[in-house]
Amino acid sequence: MDIHEFQAKELLSGFGVNIPRGGIAYSPEQAVYRCSELSGKSWVVKAQIHSGARGKAGGVRICKSEEEVWDAASWMLGRKLVTHQTGPQGKLVGRLYIEEATDIAQEIYLGFVMDRKLERVVVVASAQGGMEIEEISESEPDSIIRSVVDPAVGMQNFQAREIAFSLGLDPALINQAAKTIMGCYRMMWETDANMVEINPLVVTASNEIVALDAKVSFDENALFRHPHISELRDKSQEDPRETYAGDRGLNYIGLDGKIGCIVNGAGLAMATLDMIKMAGGEPANFLDVGGGASPERVLQSFKSVLNDPNVEAILVNIFAGINRCDWIAEGVILAVKELDLKLPLVVRLSGTNVDEGMKLLADSGLDIETASSLAEAADKVVAAWRATDSAYAEAS
Repeated sequence: MDIHEFQAKELLSGFGVNIPRGGIAYSPEQAVYRCSELSGKSWVVKAQIHSGARGKAGGVRICKSEEEVWDAASWMLGRKLVTHQTGPQGKLVGRLYIEEATDIAQEIYLGFVMDRKLERVVVVASAQGGMEIEEISESEPDSIIRSVVDPAVGMQNFQAREIAFSLGLDPALINQAAKTIMGCYRMMWETDANMVEINPLVVTASNEIVALDAKVSFDENALFRHPHISELRDKSQEDPRETYAGDRGLNYIGLDGKIGCIVNGAGLAMATLDMIKMAGGEPANFLDVGGGASPERVLQSFKSVLNDPNVEAILVNIFAGINRCDWIAEGVILAVKELDLKLPLVVRLSGTNVDEGMKLLADSGLDIETASSLAEAADKVVAAWRATDSAYAEAS
């Protein structure tokens, strides 16, 4: 789960990380009022969306008058901001963060990420901040500093100081930098975050270290331990297909293809996507219905798949262990009838009660094509999709 910059900064501030003063605005009037609260001669207006590279898309502006703040806020609010991370669909700007301008003397990159191969938190830092880590890696590979944290003891002060020294900071700033690094690590550890990124972490003209931007993402499986973080979720920034499915307990990831997939088990789901690709099709989603799926859960799975208007055919692939094929068949029949499904549908069932399940499908009188293997099912659904897609092309 991602959160907004202002939310990430508020969390980091609670762990001793220095942040600029700022406030949220939902209208140009509020934006100007925030300026009067902050005082000063210049401010930064930042669009709050779940994406990096906002500045390149016009989502971060330095303003030197209240009129400029008003104009920037008017332009951003209600606009879909398109960055290289959002894709062409962009993300809607519903709120702004108005922040006091900072006199920057140096920019630093600081990131904490969970390395699943090492099973450790890895700290990544660079004295060349202000740009994406991929750009830093390409243009200044020697500037990247990496430090692995031993989970048995956690991050130690000496590690934080080593990173600070490696960044070439003024010796007078080492303690302050170490405190910032330790604060970021503590926040990541205590909130079950997957990633904490501050880019840039700046040294100001007055010799202070300040987090000028912040990006944090959390492990959704651990959110039950942190209800105050769960409340920070902004569903307007998420793929509506994934939000709908997630709210109903389904594991769904939207893709760009035309063939909807309903599968049980993550491994089988991945294999199903591969087989569709090998057969010449493009999957529209990853969807794992989980174990013990009831007919009602299967119905919700169909609804989730059909929330994608690009879906032109559906493949159901179930290997029943905890699940039962007759339950799945009942759910498929229920979905076809209740949703008045007209799209091509291919069902492959295997495992517990498979004969009962296949009989239910055969006796239903519905236009449901069955298959005995995954390869056959993939071939059939791709062929059906191509036939339907050709018909659409001729009609248009």
